[in-house]
This record gives sequence, structure tokens and C-alpha cells, in this order.
Amino acid sequence: MATELVHVGFGNYVALNRVVAVVTPNSAPIQRLVRDGKKRGIIKDMTQGRRTKSVLFMDDGSIVLAAITPEAIYGRAMRLGGGETMSDEGTTPARRRRAASSG
Repeated sequence: MATELVHVGFGNYVALNRVVAVVTPNSAPIQRLVRDGKKRGIIKDMTQGRRTKSVLFMDDGSIVLAAITPEAIYGRAMRLGGGETMSDEGTTPARRRRAASSG
């Protein structure tokens, strides 16, 4: 199986098969994890000085900061994966509303 790389901005790529979760950095628990990760040296900052819009948790315990939204990462991952669908847990509320209203 080939490793698929997803573009996370500014010429940086992340191995898609290593990503465990992609979340927004807005909640206090996520901010705390990022702060602790900086102290432990497990943060990979790919924001190029921009505002962090996504936090990616990797299978090796490292944390990646990205300057693009989780929705953008999701869209890029779906294009790479041939448009596979995820469960409702993996979709955004707007996508669920559109799917519910069209069916």
C-alpha cells in the first residue's frame, strides 16, 4: 500500500495513513494538549507563522499544527481516497444537513 500525502499548506504534506484525528484548536482541552506538546517537543508546526486552524494528531503521538481548516484537509483527503464516504461522525454539520435535505 502506497503512502498518500495530503497537502496541509505552504508546501507541507502529512502522511494520510498516520493521521488519527483532525480537530479545530478552539476548545480548552485541545489548547492544553498543544501547550503540553510544545513543552514535550512533540509539536510539528506547519503554519509558517499563520494562525493555527487545524490540529492533527498522529499515530506516533506527535501533534501537527496546520493553517488550513479541518474541512479543507477532509476535502483533500477525500479527493486522494477516491471520494470514499465516512460515517456521520466524520462529516461536518453542513454536509449532514445537505445530505438530509436532498434525500
